[in-house]
Amino acid sequence: MVAVVIDDMGLNEARSDRVLGLPGPLTLSFLTYANDLATWAARARAAGHEVLAHIPMEPLDAGDNPGPGSLRVAMNADDVRAQLAADLDGWGGYVGVNNHMGSRFCQDRRLMDAVMAELKSRGLLWLDSKTTAATEGIAAAEAARVPYVMRDVFLDNVDSLEAVLAQLEQLESIGHKRGCAIAIGHPRDSTIRALDWWLSALEKRCLALVPVSALLGRQPEAKR
Repeated sequence: MVAVVIDDMGLNEARSDRVLGLPGPLTLSFLTYANDLATWAARARAAGHEVLAHIPMEPLDAGDNPGPGSLRVAMNADDVRAQLAADLDGWGGYVGVNNHMGSRFCQDRRLMDAVMAELKSRGLLWLDSKTTAATEGIAAAEAARVPYVMRDVFLDNVDSLEAVLAQLEQLESIGHKRGCAIAIGHPRDSTIRALDWWLSALEKRCLALVPVSALLGRQPEAKR
């Protein structure tokens, strides 16, 4: 089983529309500062896709702007929960959240505990994008008993058709070796083109496309 998550949904409307038209079930993660989130989420679900909320979090590089409504290390735990609630309130249809950027924020265990407390209260899952190897998201989720999964492959760190296809091969290899795998990509032309071709031949590759929620507790790292 493999899950494909498309982050940064909802900002570029034309490319987000093209992603909605891909065969599913994909897992589509909408940036919480995109316009008309309720409509986007409803359309995604009607097309057979799963929905996540893509929460902006502070990166290590101060030159990278995660966007409005971001979680930052200068916040206290109450501030984090209040900002996260503001990001999540006013729309629905999502089953969980994952981090947009966050290589700095996700290393702060105290603040990730606050994130997990809010997710626990809302019955949401956590997908750790693993933008840093030092993420505390997984340990915090385990401690709070928040169901979680984690990214195995980034599809489009190199934005070219050939590079994305190579990463899809890696996803396929991990899936066959371990029984399941999760990839994260973005609504880019090269990624959409690669997925359009790759998704059309999953049966020949002996792969089943599933939403990330179907992989809860199945990844080897999640069975500790």
